[in-house]
Amino acid sequence: MLERTSTTGRYARSLIAAVIAVSALVLAANAGPARATEVHPAEGTTQTHRVTGTASDQHSVSGRHSASVRPAGM
Repeated sequence: MLERTSTTGRYARSLIAAVIAVSALVLAANAGPARATEVHPAEGTTQTHRVTGTASDQHSVSGRHSASVRPAGM
C-alpha cells in the first residue's frame, strides 16, 4: 500500500508547480509578434486616424477655447 506523503512534501511540490505556472504565464505574456524592420508602411496601404468623442463634444471644446483667444492687436 502507498505511504502518505508528508505535508512539507506536498507544499513543496505545490510551490514548485505554482512557480512554474507563473513563469510560463509571464513568458507567454511577453511573447508577441516581432517588430517590423520597415519604417514606412508598404505601398498600397492607407493609414486611418480615429476621431474620438461626438460632434457636440468637439463643438463645446472649440467653443470654450475660442473665447480665450484674442487677436494680436488687442
